[in-house]
Amino acid sequence: MKNNETPLAFTLLLGVLIALPALGTDLYIPALPEVSRSLDAPVAATQATLTMYFVGLAGGQLIWGPLSDRYGRKPVLAAGLSTLIVSSLAAAAASSVGAIAAARVAQGLGAASGALIGRTIVRDLYAHEAAARLLARMTVVFSIVPVAAPLTGALILEAASWPSVFIAIALVAAILLVAVWRLDETAPAERRSIHPARIIATFASILGDRRFIAPFALILCAQVGILAWVSNSSFTLVRGLGVSVVAFGLMFAGVMLGQITGAWLASRLVMRLGMARLLRAGTTLMMAGGVAAAALAWSGAGHWLAVVAPFTLFLFGTAIIMPNALAAALTPFPHAAGSATSLIGAIGFASGALISTALGAAFDGSARPMATLAALAGLTAFALYRWKASTPS
Repeated sequence: MKNNETPLAFTLLLGVLIALPALGTDLYIPALPEVSRSLDAPVAATQATLTMYFVGLAGGQLIWGPLSDRYGRKPVLAAGLSTLIVSSLAAAAASSVGAIAAARVAQGLGAASGALIGRTIVRDLYAHEAAARLLARMTVVFSIVPVAAPLTGALILEAASWPSVFIAIALVAAILLVAVWRLDETAPAERRSIHPARIIATFASILGDRRFIAPFALILCAQVGILAWVSNSSFTLVRGLGVSVVAFGLMFAGVMLGQITGAWLASRLVMRLGMARLLRAGTTLMMAGGVAAAALAWSGAGHWLAVVAPFTLFLFGTAIIMPNALAAALTPFPHAAGSATSLIGAIGFASGALISTALGAAFDGSARPMATLAALAGLTAFALYRWKASTPS
């Protein structure tokens, strides 16, 4: 498959796989207010169901990556999808927020396999700009989930109730489980040991490599801002600004169109402009969107457009950053791609758990906490890129 064009069906499958963690949040977030009401749970306790999902995602990243380097991508992906199916059905049957939170840990664990192995397969097949181009195309597919899932979740809630959201996630995972059996194995013939000491040594060597750290720092900044929006936007817009659940789904989809547009542009321009120029543009746009969101929130702007418009620009910037920074971070590690991807995902989703908890506790009915975090993420990404660009390699 190492030719100039990747088959569309393969790109679509990889795009859906990397979107599994987003499906588990974006299909579910419209249900958060209903879960809180129907189970008589406070906002912070309901927000914990998102936090525990991020905990599962972080743990799954550390598990599936080394296992896929040892046993291959296909069997490990099948195990992860099976975990997602069972845990989603358990969440649908839960009768308390605590039970949902427990099932969400296992859901995150299963969903992590799709995101990690989907990106690892790209590194198995490509490097540098070619990898960035495929990752950007996958991000276009990925971004359809954040556009469609919140509205779909809202429509499911209108027609049924919150357990149906988890049944829908299980159905998607079952379809993917059938599809992945048609994949060819892409892992290198030389398999790595899964002895704990060897895994720790591999992680340490990756974390000590400057070629990994610089692009990873940009990825982490982008993830922080994205997860702030994903984990807190429903409470900000529905509870804080009083929009309806269906209207929120449309607004969330509108913001995610910014991500689709950024990813599409990145896929079109990376071979012509190169990764470095796109990273410069992405960090600038991300900073501009985050700072604008915070300025509007702290000025007291109470219209939903004051939240949606700057976050659309913010996610446009992150979609330009993510595929290019990810390709740069993975390229130096052809024989440990699963482990390198594990570190990126584990640290990112662990940050998501902290972000979800902090924003749930800090929620004051306004966009200020969420927007402030986005501004800090954007400013940090901009400063890191400028520092790296001015530092000799």
